[in-house]
Amino acid sequence: MIDPATLDANPLSQFQTWFDEARAAMPAAEAVALATATPAGRPSLRMVLAKGADARGLVFYTGLESRKGHELAVNPHAALLFHWAPLGRQVRVEGPVTRVPDEEAAAYFASRPPGSRISAWASPQSEVVASRGELERRFVEAKERLGDEPPLPPHWGGFRLAPEAWEFWLHRDDRLHDRVRYLREGTGWRRERLGP
Repeated sequence: MIDPATLDANPLSQFQTWFDEARAAMPAAEAVALATATPAGRPSLRMVLAKGADARGLVFYTGLESRKGHELAVNPHAALLFHWAPLGRQVRVEGPVTRVPDEEAAAYFASRPPGSRISAWASPQSEVVASRGELERRFVEAKERLGDEPPLPPHWGGFRLAPEAWEFWLHRDDRLHDRVRYLREGTGWRRERLGP
């Protein structure tokens, strides 16, 4: 059972506790569903990898010219959902999104495997590609042009979601799940139980 009174007063600390437990229990605990929307409110959803969480927010990286990149450029708000089925837990986070500084994005980009970095240059993310062969040709050309240590592409970067709301969800029998929401209140957070 989870209860507003027993969870950490700081939602980031509570998230870190659950995240560490998820990493010990399952692979790819950092996989998270990212929801964005157009200015007209049309939503889209996809999986990304959370690559950092601190007092400034949660960070993920992508092609800036991808669908999510375009949507965040014109409607800089998003929601993230972590689902850790083996633990019967979910964490939802909502808030405004800003670009990560290029220096920070470049440092993360340099830590990625060379093939992944070359793909970031070769793939026109979210655009129509005529064939798998075309994509593989673009990869080979990028590798020949850039070598094994490609720099940060100008069309690739990171985003940071600054939480305004967190929700911690725990599976319970008979659909009487526990849900606790944190809402920003001044410099702190208000915790409240939600109906399942």
